[in-house]
Amino acid sequence: MNLHEYQSKELLKKYNVPVQEGFACGTVHEAEEAYRQIKTLYGSNFAVVKAQIHAGGRGKGTVKETGINGVKVGKSLDDIIDIAKKILGNTLVTIQTGPAGKVVHKILVAQDMYYDSTSPRKKFYLSKLLDRSRRQNIIMYSTEDGMNIEDVAHNTPEKIFKEWVHPSGGLQAFQARKIAFNLGLTGEAFKNCARFVTNLYNAYQGLDCSMLEINPLFKAADDKIIAVDCKMNLDDNALVRHADLASMRDTSEEDPTEVEAGKYNLNFVKLDGNVGCMVNGAGLAMATMDMIKLSGGEPANFLDVGGTANAQTVEAGFKIILKDPNVKAILINIFGGIVRCDRVAQGVIDAYNNLDNIRIPIIVRLQGTNAEEAKKLIDESGLKVQSAILLSEAAELVKRAVA
Repeated sequence: MNLHEYQSKELLKKYNVPVQEGFACGTVHEAEEAYRQIKTLYGSNFAVVKAQIHAGGRGKGTVKETGINGVKVGKSLDDIIDIAKKILGNTLVTIQTGPAGKVVHKILVAQDMYYDSTSPRKKFYLSKLLDRSRRQNIIMYSTEDGMNIEDVAHNTPEKIFKEWVHPSGGLQAFQARKIAFNLGLTGEAFKNCARFVTNLYNAYQGLDCSMLEINPLFKAADDKIIAVDCKMNLDDNALVRHADLASMRDTSEEDPTEVEAGKYNLNFVKLDGNVGCMVNGAGLAMATMDMIKLSGGEPANFLDVGGTANAQTVEAGFKIILKDPNVKAILINIFGGIVRCDRVAQGVIDAYNNLDNIRIPIIVRLQGTNAEEAKKLIDESGLKVQSAILLSEAAELVKRAVA
């Protein structure tokens, strides 16, 4: 589950991680009030306005309707009002959103960390995630500004440092000091950085994050180490331990069909192809998508109905797949191990009868328990559903459907 920057920062503060302070705003009026509070608290006329969307590259992104960037600095109340009007409710396009962009429903009006200062300061990059190859958490960090961290990794990989953390021991004090040393920090900044890294790792573990990125990590003029930006992903499988965090989910930032699929406990990922897939089991789903490509088609989705497929889940799957206008055919590929094939077949028939907008070929391949009975049910249903038992038969039917 992805979180917005303002949500991530609020969680980090609970772990004593210093962050750039700010106020989330959904209206221009709220932005005005936020600016007044920031001016009172920090005595500066400067404030930064950040679009809140689930995508990176906001500072380089462009608002379609107004042409401004997704991160702007205001030097007065009038500036803040103007920026808020040009961002809120409009579509921000970044390198990560694609050309469609994302509508900005909230902005973060935050204290300025850069422009209203002539004192020495420096920006770094730091992230924490799981290294699956080593089965350990990894801390990646760099002395370079994280604005172009991908370019740094490509052009000067020696400037990207890595520190692995063994799961049984956790982050050790010497590792936190090593990170501060490699960032070139000394004195009070060194101590603050070691403390920052330790607290940040505690947040990463305590919140069950799958990824936690601070970009940039900022050394202020007074040697404080501050998270100016934060991108946080939470492990969906761990949300049972964090009921309070589950409520922070912003479904407006997610694909509507994926949100709907979640209501039926369907594992669904939308793709760009022309053949809809409905399968039970992730491994079989991957094999099915390979088969579709070999048959000349392109998978339009990944949809796993799980091991308890029934009429309700099959019908929900149909509805979700049919929302994609690019789908020219639907392939249902079920292995009847836990579930009987004849029950799945009856579910397909019932779902087909309940839906009146199916105008594309439906191919059903059932293998396993009662596969022959299932094929007979479909063949005798009188519906425009093509059945198969062998994978090669299903592949040939898909090939004809997309030809």
